[in-house]
Amino acid sequence: MQPRAMGFGQGAGFLRDGLRLWRERPRLMLLGLVPAIFVTILVVAALVALVMKADDLIGWATPFADDWNETVRDLFRAVLYVLVLLGAGMLSVVTFTGLTLAVGDPFYEKIWKEVELSLGGDVPDHGVGWLRGALDGLVLVLTGIATAIMVFLIGLLPIVGAVVAAALGLVVAGRVLAAELVSRPLEARGMDRAARKELLAEHPWAMLGFGVCVQACFLIPFGGILVMPAAVAGATYLAREALDRAASGDIVVAPVPPAPPVPPPS
Repeated sequence: MQPRAMGFGQGAGFLRDGLRLWRERPRLMLLGLVPAIFVTILVVAALVALVMKADDLIGWATPFADDWNETVRDLFRAVLYVLVLLGAGMLSVVTFTGLTLAVGDPFYEKIWKEVELSLGGDVPDHGVGWLRGALDGLVLVLTGIATAIMVFLIGLLPIVGAVVAAALGLVVAGRVLAAELVSRPLEARGMDRAARKELLAEHPWAMLGFGVCVQACFLIPFGGILVMPAAVAGATYLAREALDRAASGDIVVAPVPPAPPVPPPS
């Protein structure tokens, strides 16, 4: 059984719906600023420290280049500097999301619950809980580290490496963010990882559209502070739409293939 898939534009539209709540429910959305501001201060401080020490770090990591031609050495280390900052940027976005969801679970549960109530239907009594949210946040941070390493390694490719790494990092990080954000309202309904994966696998383009838009907004300085509450709300809209489509008659039932013939006994 496969529900009709939502497209990239529909996924992006769920973030727009979440942003609209800033006009419709400003007090509710302001709750989401508290953990976002706190985590932003930590992440920005770490990024500033990295920028200040990146030259020394790269010089320490590349002693083999000390005897190179000065122009070649400086160009090589400049490319590494850009890649380190690019990877750190991707890591900071995913880390920001993971830490913010872990620290601010009570705040974002309130936003999620209000969106659920506005949509009607069956609404879970409670969210995933702080401990579960913290564990999910840790997994997200570890995934972000793996993404940053991937971006760095791809960026080492000559000529097109930096461009490909930036584009791929945006897509991969966007998918990771979308999966984590959308999993919250689904997990609150008792859906395990396999069930969530099966449901969301029917809407890959919607997940990509939503995640890439969230990721792009997070790359804007301090954009994550304002967008994080909207992303939580938008993810709830996306999850509910996926559930409604799966529960509706808008499905195609795949025919069951006939069983193979039983060979005669020898």
